[in-house]
Amino acid sequence: MRPMSEMRPENGLAFMKWHGAGNDFVIIDSRGRDAIVTEAIARGMGDRHRGVGFDQLAEIRSSAEADIELDFWNSDGSRAEACGNATRCVARYIMEQTRKSAISIRTVRGTLEARMVGGEVSVNMGHPQLAAGELALVPGIDPAHLPLEGDPMAVGMGNPHAVFFVSDAEAVDVAGIGPGIEHDPMFPNRTNVEFAEVRSRDEIRMRVWERGAGITLACGSGACATAVAAASRGLTERRVRMEVDGGWLTLDWRDDGVWMTGPTAYVFSARLSRPYLDAL
Repeated sequence: MRPMSEMRPENGLAFMKWHGAGNDFVIIDSRGRDAIVTEAIARGMGDRHRGVGFDQLAEIRSSAEADIELDFWNSDGSRAEACGNATRCVARYIMEQTRKSAISIRTVRGTLEARMVGGEVSVNMGHPQLAAGELALVPGIDPAHLPLEGDPMAVGMGNPHAVFFVSDAEAVDVAGIGPGIEHDPMFPNRTNVEFAEVRSRDEIRMRVWERGAGITLACGSGACATAVAAASRGLTERRVRMEVDGGWLTLDWRDDGVWMTGPTAYVFSARLSRPYLDAL
């Protein structure tokens, strides 16, 4: 691998800031060059006081198998396997740039399809992982009924989730409870944690503690996992509207996967200075 200093552009590093329902992202377009993001860059940019601040970072790369390829990073510098709202934001950027109404996106999760639906972006996040052999859990644990107070359910969307059903999502101490569950030994790779209040057969209120990021205003894969868990337990239909801290998402668990639809917003473009990059 080349030295990090050689991988950083002399005139700094260009990036964009986007958000989807308040879930905020840094997006770096690295098509036509080697991947440039490292753990140090992700952690530095993710610092909301000394960097830029984001829930996740998405790096766009060229792909021979799809329109683009995406790599995801958490704000603590760790890698993320999936990020639904970032995928929707990148899809909007690429579709506006290419004037396409649908694109394919290669991720660790597989090749995802995204399309414009009215003024919103919809992405197929793939089939949920529900069987014990598909999930990163300590052997012998029933994913449908995790051995934790509140009887949560484990769902995989390419990344791990523990979904709790509660009577009042607003009353949950997400910051107090989330870290302990994220790092519980039954989850070898840690887990995202969702707290869901079922309001009706087609509406859910959800709050989230994201692995590697903490409390976020929305979590796309977490919204998918919550919708799957609710439908699996017979609490809702397979299509629901979901209120998250930052707005609303629509989830539709179909035969071909879980489709998530919601708003996206381009915020600004900027450039990290070379001295800042050199100090990381």
